[in-house]
Amino acid sequence: MIYALDTNIISHILQKQDEVVNKLKTELDAGNQVVIPPIVYYEVRRGLLASNAIRKAEAFESLFVGLNIDAIDRETLEMAAAEYARLRKTGLTIGDADLFIAEFCIKNDFTLVTDNTKHFRAIKGLRYTNWIK
Repeated sequence: MIYALDTNIISHILQKQDEVVNKLKTELDAGNQVVIPPIVYYEVRRGLLASNAIRKAEAFESLFVGLNIDAIDRETLEMAAAEYARLRKTGLTIGDADLFIAEFCIKNDFTLVTDNTKHFRAIKGLRYTNWIK
């Protein structure tokens, strides 16, 4: 299985929350892979830079140095636009970053790991899990 980490999960890891760190180690030890969606990488880096969190920025880079960060391609953007339109017709709106993350996961057949299941619940075809119980 390939897991894609959401911004809030990475924040928990950088805060060294045992439950999430142990779950990450367990999944990696089991042979599962972990990736970071490009929008998540951007969200984490901008937050760390804006708050001048140098140690956490270094931890982020060293922790995730070997993880793959793919690009968002045109197909993913088209998928996100179509899902936005579908959701809007039902009266729901979701932020662009969350749509890009979700469609990135759907396109690549990744399971999103998030603590923000409320935002992702309405997106068709998205597999997600919460490592924080």
